[in-house]
Amino acid sequence: MIVGVGIDIIEIERIEKMIEGQPKFIERILTENERQVAYTLKGKRRSEFVAGRFAAKEAYSKALGTGIGKEVSFLHIEIMNDERGKPILLANTSHTIHLSISHSREFAVAQVVLESPSS
Repeated sequence: MIVGVGIDIIEIERIEKMIEGQPKFIERILTENERQVAYTLKGKRRSEFVAGRFAAKEAYSKALGTGIGKEVSFLHIEIMNDERGKPILLANTSHTIHLSISHSREFAVAQVVLESPSS
């Protein structure tokens, strides 16, 4: 049974400006494993990666109904890719998590669907 749906869209240029203007921005948003991937990427591709992760984490927090804040932070959520490149959201939850991330030239968007654990 679906228990939550969240979606988020972010301008990639906004993330690019945050990366340039706030040296600790990536460290506040990405886990250690995510940062290792991000730092292998250059320029626009790095900004797209960070924007996609930002949108995915926001979408997850919206699906939970809490938003980012006291109950869940950016660093409580990790998004990695499986062997086929599919994004996998890892968080301390018993829910099944379905995640989709997409980019265009200007935007990154993510959608999360939460399912209750099988009975």
